[in-house]
Amino acid sequence: MMTLGTLLRKPPLPPGSCRSFWGWLNAVFNKVDHERIQAVGPDRAASEWLLRCGALVRFQGSPKWQQDYNGLPTGPLGRYKIEAIDATDACIMYRGFDYLDGLEHVTDIKLEKCMYIQDECLQRLSETSTLQRSLQQLKIISCGNVTDKGILALHKLKNLEYLYLSDLPGIREKETTFRVLQQALPNLQLELDLE
Repeated sequence: MMTLGTLLRKPPLPPGSCRSFWGWLNAVFNKVDHERIQAVGPDRAASEWLLRCGALVRFQGSPKWQQDYNGLPTGPLGRYKIEAIDATDACIMYRGFDYLDGLEHVTDIKLEKCMYIQDECLQRLSETSTLQRSLQQLKIISCGNVTDKGILALHKLKNLEYLYLSDLPGIREKETTFRVLQQALPNLQLELDLE
């Protein structure tokens, strides 16, 4: 006979279920709210997304990195423009990259230890027309799901001046990949720390 205590007792969690929960939660954080983008503008909506996912943003004309979601500056819509993004240990993923559309002033992006960054993310980043015009510096560090395909996709960032790549075990054809990228972007300064 089953007792009330037996019914209320939770069964042990299967291995890996905690990771599944966090993956689900991160997917929720990355869901794009197009109505919010329309209501507050692309820079404010992208700031909210990035901070919610653990990234930092720096606005044009400010030396300070914004890290507190509740401390986002208020004021007239469109007043604060994102100039730099530091996504160190952030849970940003492909499904949230629609927030990058319309960001016209981003010159610097750092993707470090981002477990959800993969080739499709870099391809989406390089296909964002506003970033093709504004992005000048990009750092990709310790993103284990990035391969040669993702790095090659960056050739569309025509104004990219500096690219730093470090600890990317998915890059297998280093010489070929970098030669092709350097041919596509002759003014690119490429700094590598790969083994």
